[in-house]
Amino acid sequence: MQKTDWNTLTDDDFRSQVRAFFHANYPEHLRYPKTRLRWAQVKDWYLTLSKQGWLAPAWPQQYGGMGLTPSKLVIFMEELELHGIGRAPDMGIVMVGPLLIQHGTEEQKAYYLPKILSGEHVWCQGYSEPNAGSDLASLRTEAVLDGDHFIVNGQKTWTSLAQDATHIFMLVRTDKQAKKQEGISFLLAETSTPGIELRPIRNLAGHEEFCETFLRDVRVPKENIVGEMNRGWTIAKALLSFERIGIGGPKQSQYAMARLEELALQLGLTEDQGFMDTYARYKLDVLDHAALYERFVDQVRRGETLGSDVSMLKIMGTENYQKISQLLVETAGSAGGLVGDVDIGGESFDWLTSYYNARPATIYGGSNEIQRNILSSQVLGLTS
Repeated sequence: MQKTDWNTLTDDDFRSQVRAFFHANYPEHLRYPKTRLRWAQVKDWYLTLSKQGWLAPAWPQQYGGMGLTPSKLVIFMEELELHGIGRAPDMGIVMVGPLLIQHGTEEQKAYYLPKILSGEHVWCQGYSEPNAGSDLASLRTEAVLDGDHFIVNGQKTWTSLAQDATHIFMLVRTDKQAKKQEGISFLLAETSTPGIELRPIRNLAGHEEFCETFLRDVRVPKENIVGEMNRGWTIAKALLSFERIGIGGPKQSQYAMARLEELALQLGLTEDQGFMDTYARYKLDVLDHAALYERFVDQVRRGETLGSDVSMLKIMGTENYQKISQLLVETAGSAGGLVGDVDIGGESFDWLTSYYNARPATIYGGSNEIQRNILSSQVLGLTS
């Protein structure tokens, strides 16, 4: 089958085609999900995108992707957000695939990439540890080479949707004598491997989005290392830069602001000067964040590498979201403690889900305190 070169279309024509496909094919009941979708919920949509050839928009066409330019990729992502398309278990698409395309062997590419596209392999990320979250380079999970295998021992935590994953990619320490940013390697493993135990973590809202992952004498074939031994930190940093802009978008805050405005209208608060002062301040914060986000998106469109200053996005986005979600609960008054959908003037609101989701947002993806340290040292050149 001849592949379409989507980059030959004008931006407007490409956006129109993407929007029409999403409207025609994405399940209406999965739009704007309140929590991360599980594999069983989103598998059919995943396979629909795969059949269309749209599952991996940033991958080169030779590996089954769309081969989009940065400009077209931004349009694709914008339309996903505008249509409220829930995030599928996408670690294979956004992290493992690009990693293997750039650093993997030909054998690794031939084996793993097609299985990611087919949905046969579902991946999770083994980065954070109980004492190495934001300070990831302090990780202690150890891999010792024993003949044709690495023997892995340690623990990972906050492993997103690991209970649905068939495979895990993880950072492991392969040289205990090296400096902490060195001596780290990048390994791939099947979650069904003996010695891997996954335990879901139930959060305050009753959801189990994350897991603890225990690794006890796990035997991983040595050919599952990606890149050079003890050079995994360079790979990890590249993937973390992508994550920063991925979780630094303004859509969460914009959606929460829209719900806050609807609630204020239902409760007649638009004439309350105290409320409107706070609302206007938060609205301006969201607009500032959106403008900053567009600046970084323009860099991506031009094909430029993002610098350490991208950490600003994560800080602004998550802290705005926390403030707005809290104001939503406070504005609801005596109904603010009610769980689930609440009817206000014929309009349905669920403020507690936003509130719960916003609490850990300043921690995951690298805590905001760490992001401020990055900006201080790497952007402003300040020393402690």
